[in-house]
Formats: sequence, C-alpha cells, structure tokens
Amino acid sequence: QVQLVESGGGLVQAGGSLRLSCAASRRTASTFPMAWFRSAPGKEREFVAHITSRGGATGYADSVKGRFTIARDIAKNELYLQMNSLKPEDTAVYYCALSKGLFSRNADEYNYWGQGTQVTVSS
Repeated sequence: QVQLVESGGGLVQAGGSLRLSCAASRRTASTFPMAWFRSAPGKEREFVAHITSRGGATGYADSVKGRFTIARDIAKNELYLQMNSLKPEDTAVYYCALSKGLFSRNADEYNYWGQGTQVTVSS
C-alpha cells in the first residue's frame, strides 16, 4: 500500500505561481511513473502532466504546456508540479497519482491517488 499526500495548493492571482508537492509513503513509488490530474467543478477529471520512474521523460496536457513543469526527487520520494502563469481556468483540485506501471495519460492506469489539494486562481 502506498499513501500519497499533496501540499502546496492555495489562492493566487492570475499570472502568479504555485508549487505543488506530493509525498509518497514508500520508496517503491520511485519505481513507477507518476502523474498529476485535476478536477474542476462540473468538469471531468483531466490529465495534467506525467513523468517516468527515473524522470527521464515527461508529458503535458496542451492546456498547461509551457507553463507547468513536473519533476520528481527519487531520494525524497516526492513529486512536484511547478505552475507558472496561472489562469482562472486552472482552478481545480489537483491530485497526484502513482501508475500501475505504464507511462500513460489515462487515469485508469493509476491505482494510488492522493487526497487532493485545492488551487484557486482569481482573475
């Protein structure tokens, strides 16, 4: 069993930045790809970004490409999401997730999820 705990959410003005963190309870988490997803009111959960187990490859949703950066610190068992140039449409609950094994954008390929952290961007 792996527990994931997100932190770093908050309220920020449009154009501002936030850095989300996700701490994994077990070192085995570092052997699998991880991702960030988000869920906004009235919208389906959507993929934001993902990263391979060693951090050698990343992928982003078109809506955040060039503004968000995903990274991980294997030694600390932590995942990060640096969010710059935030827009009101980025407002959502952000979740980190641990993959079953595949480097995928499909939420069904992730079997461990954090509780989420709220990000609110005011205009």
